[in-house]
Amino acid sequence: MTTAQDIMHRGAQWIPAHETLDRAAQLMRELNVGALPISDENERLCGILTDRDIVVGCVAMGHDPARVTAGEMAKGTPRWIAADADVDDVLNEMQTHQIRRLPVIDDKRLVGMISEADLARHLTEEQMAGWTGSVYARSATG
Repeated sequence: MTTAQDIMHRGAQWIPAHETLDRAAQLMRELNVGALPISDENERLCGILTDRDIVVGCVAMGHDPARVTAGEMAKGTPRWIAADADVDDVLNEMQTHQIRRLPVIDDKRLVGMISEADLARHLTEEQMAGWTGSVYARSATG
């Protein structure tokens, strides 16, 4: 059985909710990622911040990224998957919630992230086609 831990990329890092978006952008650049999980003061997942969130939700709105926090950008219910979850559960979670990045949690700790690139490296063509058809087709109509 292939698990979330088998396909995730390791080394994911939290951005604390109190950190500003300019710091989040710097961390994204340092880590070469387009998204960071947001943690509350207890290091629990409270959202995900993407580079697009910073640009569209802050900069394009005329806000100063040095004054807006990651926590202010956290919206909705954060989704995650257990490290030992089967890859079918990963796909289901991402498809059901139309998400392209999924934090992987083990014993309440962030241990990795699963992105579209991770899926492409580890899934069959059929699995990948089903995932992209579901996530992208629904997001284009919604």
